[in-house]
Amino acid sequence: MALRRCLPQSSTTSSYLSKIWGFRMHGTKAAASVVEEHVSGAEREDEEYADVDWDNLGFSLVRTDFMFATKSCRDGNFEQGYLSRYGNIELNPAAGILNYGQGLIEGMKAYRGEDGRVLLFRPELNAMRMKIGAERMCMHSPSVHQFIEGVKQTVLANRRWVPPPGKGSLYLRPLLFGSGASLGVAAASEYTFLVFGSPVQNYFKEGTAALNLYVEEVIPRAYLGGTGGVKAISNYGPVLEVMRRAKSRGFSDVLYLDADTGKNIEEVSAANIFLVKGNTIVTPATSGTILGGITRGRTKCSGRRTEGS
Repeated sequence: MALRRCLPQSSTTSSYLSKIWGFRMHGTKAAASVVEEHVSGAEREDEEYADVDWDNLGFSLVRTDFMFATKSCRDGNFEQGYLSRYGNIELNPAAGILNYGQGLIEGMKAYRGEDGRVLLFRPELNAMRMKIGAERMCMHSPSVHQFIEGVKQTVLANRRWVPPPGKGSLYLRPLLFGSGASLGVAAASEYTFLVFGSPVQNYFKEGTAALNLYVEEVIPRAYLGGTGGVKAISNYGPVLEVMRRAKSRGFSDVLYLDADTGKNIEEVSAANIFLVKGNTIVTPATSGTILGGITRGRTKCSGRRTEGS
């Protein structure tokens, strides 16, 4: 079954973004430390960009300069984080992530505004979502402040990789995984929080054009009581074969149905779905099998009538 989606891609406005330079949160009382009080116009004009063909980025890994990492102790508190050159990491063969799948990911973007400032879209919500996921997966998690600090440091260290205004974004991938060793089935004793980035444009090759979605009627993405409602690493491997088959037939992605009845739409492989009719946005309710998207929450607060929760 195929479903054709023709939804316009909304522009991201700076009024909804948390400013890295003169950092503040939009729509929340939470606050983080200021990265830089002032960046002069001359400094912005002289800023160096990485040697990238910004007009042909696509969505694939581009090696940047630095990544951020910190580890937790047995008491669950995370150490002072640090930046290091982007590269491979070392893991014990008995690490919790390798043996028992204890891992979470986040996805967020840093944009460059027309005035040269670099902006983030509500990073505190990604931080809170990771904390919720960590509780479900029996993992230590960084505080909201530690999460945002790690993201900010990653962005600043890789600032030359943030595309020029309108040319894309620096996609940020915060990771939390069990790095402590355990042979028996048990939660890891140590966890690593790591952030890296890569400049990207649109996730789909179609860009803002319409997408062809294949409706999967046999294999569900998530079950009630499972981990579909959190951003667990283990959620994505089981859908790769379904995605491969759909893309080999010319589809952009897969739309999954609920496991209980097989009649209700839930979400696509890596995103929530919205259906637009007139001035109404309809989206499936987040009842435990659907990830609560950050953009989803912002869209529902934008003033348009929305059905679903």
